[in-house]
Amino acid sequence: MISTDTLELLRATVDDWRRAGESVAIVPTMGNLHDGHLALLGEAKRKAMRTVASIFVNPTQFGPGEDYESYPRTREADLASLESAGCDLVWLPSVERMYPLDPPFMVQVPDSLSDRLCGASRPGHFDGVASVVLRLFNQVRPDVAVFGEKDYQQLVIIRRMVEDLSLDIRIAGLPTVRESSGLALSSRNAYLDKDERSSAPVLYRVLTEMARALRENTDFKALRRASLSRLEAAGFRPDYLEWCSAETLGPIRAGRPSRLFAAAWLGRARLIDNVPVD
Repeated sequence: MISTDTLELLRATVDDWRRAGESVAIVPTMGNLHDGHLALLGEAKRKAMRTVASIFVNPTQFGPGEDYESYPRTREADLASLESAGCDLVWLPSVERMYPLDPPFMVQVPDSLSDRLCGASRPGHFDGVASVVLRLFNQVRPDVAVFGEKDYQQLVIIRRMVEDLSLDIRIAGLPTVRESSGLALSSRNAYLDKDERSSAPVLYRVLTEMARALRENTDFKALRRASLSRLEAAGFRPDYLEWCSAETLGPIRAGRPSRLFAAAWLGRARLIDNVPVD
């Protein structure tokens, strides 16, 4: 496995693969890897002959007061995990490499995609996500990029960006990887203490029960009120609980796929999750 923070070596390596007729997939990460990230890498290996994982804690997607400085950084353990999983190359750019200009050029995500769900409580977050992903795409020039469905709003935004900018990249989504309890794997789960970890799976159980009820035409508003009360009783501080189009994140449409989306604080951890309804 090659690991590099040098753009010249990254591009030379990818060029060698392309001359050999090999396809390339990328898995963008912020490090502190867990089994969910390794599942993304496994999917990338199924979809391309060569795999690149990036590790970069992106400052532009963190807002004031968020955990950029304290976000877990575990580079040596991450590199060992990626090598064991068969990753071909790890891209380790510095902030100066990723954002060489001050102020940097930034992508502005349309309000219709970014002013709701996580975007409503994290203004500018998805501008930062889209800006760093576009940079990674330009640096690596992959055929395929793999993202997890846990960050479903991010997945929708990246797909729309690729379509709108005519990027020749296929975006693959992987269903959320979960613990046996149902808790979605996340780097921020490390913020949970023992009692909070035992309560955390309630978020997924609430969503799955809501989805089952909605398939039977239960009134969403009443169901939402009851579900928020249940989360609060379990110690959560809900941020949002919404039922949206899985394609546009807007209002649901008859005959089209939809999902339930939720975010809630549990202690220091802000947990997000989503499940399909139909």
